[in-house]
Amino acid sequence: MRIPDFTLPSPVASLVGTLPATPPAWLLVQSLNHLLKKGILPADTGLLDGRCFMVAVKDAGLNLCFCCSNEAFRLAPAGAVPDLTLSANFADFLRMMLREEDPDTLFFNRKLSIEGDTELGLIVKNLLDSVDWSETPLARFMAV
Repeated sequence: MRIPDFTLPSPVASLVGTLPATPPAWLLVQSLNHLLKKGILPADTGLLDGRCFMVAVKDAGLNLCFCCSNEAFRLAPAGAVPDLTLSANFADFLRMMLREEDPDTLFFNRKLSIEGDTELGLIVKNLLDSVDWSETPLARFMAV
């Protein structure tokens, strides 16, 4: 199933933008830890340890902040400054996770923005490229 090119409607973005970011950030952290535990996310957490990240879903006005420490992902403490920020619209993140687009293509088409520590950005980009997203629950759900 091909994800269409869309932007979340303004009313949806306004609503999502007013909600607290902690519940979706917590869900992201739990998902990352689950993928790590199952070996689907082949991360060398030593390279990520002590680093903070932000995933900014631009069309939703949603900023999800988390850190990596002690071989696991955790919610970022209040006021943490991300070492790396990945920004894209919701549809583009879906396309990347479903392997319809790779991070390089999204980046060069200016649909994915990577800001912050460039070495860390390359590590994360390579990590995203190495994930077999077809093994994730999202891929199985989208295949239905």
